[in-house]
Amino acid sequence: MTRTRPLTGIFLDTGDLEEIRKYHALGIIRGVTTNPTILVKDGAGEGWEAIEKRIRQIASIVEPLPVSMEVTTNDPQGVLEQAQRFSAWARNVNVKVPIHGPRGGTENLRLVHELESRRNIRINVTAMMSAQQGLLAASAGASFVSLFGGRINDMGHDAKAEIRRLRALLDAFELPSKIIVGSTREVLNIVEWFEAGADIVTAAPKFLEAMLVHPYSKETVEQFLRDGQRLVPREERIPA
Repeated sequence: MTRTRPLTGIFLDTGDLEEIRKYHALGIIRGVTTNPTILVKDGAGEGWEAIEKRIRQIASIVEPLPVSMEVTTNDPQGVLEQAQRFSAWARNVNVKVPIHGPRGGTENLRLVHELESRRNIRINVTAMMSAQQGLLAASAGASFVSLFGGRINDMGHDAKAEIRRLRALLDAFELPSKIIVGSTREVLNIVEWFEAGADIVTAAPKFLEAMLVHPYSKETVEQFLRDGQRLVPREERIPA
């Protein structure tokens, strides 16, 4: 019998405080992911002081839900320093580290293991395109392993197949890492990636709006309201 797993939920992929407040108030997000590029685009301002201020604000809004912030360097010492710096901003800040640098290599995975096992910093390993990468990151101790589902599909492969494969591997090895799937391209991705075995799917605010609002729902509610007005005496009706 197939073992069912609870879905952890949706992480909002943004740096916009109003969007975070809006969707957090609905109770439908389970965390936030962001990076300096998104933060600057969403009005945080430039420079580390502005970035720190915005991350602290986000972390305060969603506490105790996790907030993932990405390192901006591939220099090993720089990654260590940024990871320690970011994680000190708030208890619920996790650090995003790519699976490897632009030329490949094993150094990032070594850093993931050190940060998780020796420095007690929660790491979200990003930029992964395959189940085999996810297995290695989880084995190194990463709290979160992030597949870029949209980019996998862009390359002509099926992200759902990689998610299912990674889910089976983590279960077989009894590894506790949570599977995050990001790079969402359309609303359908969110549901189908959860169905494939993702614990978390990251989505920009526009996708949550599209998930919620359906033209037939709007039409149906309009019909309910019209019918309801017929039950009220004309002089007591509220203008539509």
